[in-house]
Amino acid sequence: MQAQRAPSAIPAAFNFRWWWRQLLCLLLAGWAAGCASLPSNVQREPSRAFDAPQSTALGQLVQARRAQARAKPESAFTLLDSVDAALSSRLALVDGAQRTLDLQYYAVHADRSTELLLERIRAAARRGVRVRVLLDDFNTVGDDAQVLRLAFEKGVEMRLFNPLTGSRASLITRLLGSVHEADRIQKRMHNKLFIADNAWGIAGGRNLGDAYFGGDEKSAFVDLDVLAGGAIVRQMSASFDRYWNDELSYPVQSLLSERDLDKLSQPARREPDAPADAAAAKPAHGQVLPGVNPRPTPSMDLQRVTLTWAPATLLADEPGKIGPGDDEADAGETVVDGLLQLIRGARQEVMIISPYFVPGAEMMKVFRELRGRGIPVRVLTNSLASNDAPAAHAGYKRYRKDLLAVGVELHEMRSDPATAGLHGSGGSSGGSGFGLGSAAGGSKSGASRASLHSKAVIIDRRLSVIGSMNLDLRSQRKNSEVALLIRSRALSDASARLIEREFSQAAYQVVLNDGQLLWKAPPGAPFKDATSEPDAPLKLRLFVDLLGPFAPEEML
Repeated sequence: MQAQRAPSAIPAAFNFRWWWRQLLCLLLAGWAAGCASLPSNVQREPSRAFDAPQSTALGQLVQARRAQARAKPESAFTLLDSVDAALSSRLALVDGAQRTLDLQYYAVHADRSTELLLERIRAAARRGVRVRVLLDDFNTVGDDAQVLRLAFEKGVEMRLFNPLTGSRASLITRLLGSVHEADRIQKRMHNKLFIADNAWGIAGGRNLGDAYFGGDEKSAFVDLDVLAGGAIVRQMSASFDRYWNDELSYPVQSLLSERDLDKLSQPARREPDAPADAAAAKPAHGQVLPGVNPRPTPSMDLQRVTLTWAPATLLADEPGKIGPGDDEADAGETVVDGLLQLIRGARQEVMIISPYFVPGAEMMKVFRELRGRGIPVRVLTNSLASNDAPAAHAGYKRYRKDLLAVGVELHEMRSDPATAGLHGSGGSSGGSGFGLGSAAGGSKSGASRASLHSKAVIIDRRLSVIGSMNLDLRSQRKNSEVALLIRSRALSDASARLIEREFSQAAYQVVLNDGQLLWKAPPGAPFKDATSEPDAPLKLRLFVDLLGPFAPEEML
C-alpha cells in the first residue's frame, strides 16, 4: 500500500504555477501544430470484399439455414438485445471467419472486452484471414491510441478515417493541433459494421469497449444491434469498401509508428510535487492492456440462434458527406433524410429510440403532419441524468415543450442501472428488455450510471430501422451513418416490445401540466414523479441552462 504523501508547505501556490505551465505548454503545442497537415501522396492499395462467400463455412451455414427454414427472402436477422449476445455474436464471426474480417467503427476503446476481441482477431490473422479495420480518428488518443498497435500485426490492415493532425496525448491536444481545420474535423465517420467472410455481419449502435459490453464500473450503455446473414451482408460490405478506398482513409503507418505508440505509453514526466496520475505501462507485445489475459468466452452458436428471414436494404451515407466543403455537395440523400421519408409515410404508429434527440425544423414538420393525421409518435430518449452528452440535451430541451404541444409522446430513460434495462443477460431476438449480463467479465454490470445508446425507428410494426444514426441534426448533416431497413412484422414486434418495456419500467413520461413539465413515473415503479430534471445535480442543470441558448444545433 502506497504511503500518503505529506502535504507541501505551499501546495496551492506551487500547484497553481505547475498547472499554468501545463496549460501554456498545451497552447504552445496547439499553436506549433497549427500549420501541421496530413501527409500527401499516401499509398492506398485498393481492396474489395471477398466475392465468394458461398465457398466459406459461414456462407454455407447461411444457405443451409435458409433451406432448413424454406425461406424465400435471402437475408436473415436476429436482434442482439443483451451484452452477452452482442459480444458472443462478434466472437462467433471472428472464430468462424476463413477468408476476411472487415470492421468499421467510430470508437474502439483499449479495455478488457476489446482485448478479448482483438486477441481473437489476431488469432484469425495468424491463420490466414485478411483483416481490415477502419476507425474514425477522433477517439484514438491517450490510452485508446494503443488499439492502433493492431495495425502492425501481420495479416492486418488498419486505416484511420478523416484524421486529425494534433498530438494523440489527449483529446485536448488533438483539438488544439487541428483547430485550423475546424470545418473538416467536426465531421465524423459514425458508421458501425462488423463483417465476416461477406456472409454474416453486425450493424447497430455499439462501439467496441467495456461500456458497451457490461464491463465498465462507471457507466453502461443500453444498446441494440442486429446480426445479419445472407444477401444483405453484400450491401454492408459494399458500403465498407467505399469508405476503405476513399481518399480520407489513411493507413495507420502513414500517420504514426510503433515508436510513437511506445512514447504515448511512457509515464509522463512531471514536477516532483505535481498531482500524481496513474501512468500507463508499455503494453506487452500483442496486447492493448498490459497484464491482461482475456479468459475464454463462449461464442454464439450460429447454427441454433433464432433467425427471422425478411427483405431488407442498407441505408448508408456516402463518404463524401465527410471532409472539407459543403455539407451536402457529395452526400446525396442521407440516412436521416431517407428515414424521415419513411416516417412521413407511416399509417399507424411511429416508435423512435434516439439517445440524442434534436429534431430541427424539418423533423418537427414531419411530426406535425403525422399528428395531424392522428398517427401516434412515441419517443424514448435520454434524461439529462442518463445523457453522456449534456450539450445534446441542451438542444433537445429547446424542442421538448413544442414536441409535447404537437402531441408527441416523450419518454426519458432513468440513469439508475437498477431500472434502466440493465437487469439481466437478456437474449437475442425478442427478449424482455435491453439486457446487460456477464459477457465482458463479472456476473452483472457494476456500473453506477446507465445511458441509452440504442438507435432505432419502428414504423407501423412492419418496418424496423436499426443502426448508428441519432434523430438529430448532427447525424443528418455532419456524421456519416449506416442502418439496416428490415421489412418484418416479427422483428418489428420484437423491437417494439423492447421499447415498450423501457416505457413501462425504466423511463419517465414527460407531460405538460398547466404549462409546466412533469416527469411521470410508470404505474408501480420504484421511483416517483418529478417536477424538474430528475436525478440530475444542480450544477449539471445550470450548465445545460447556460449552454442552451448558444450551442448551434447541428453541432450537438
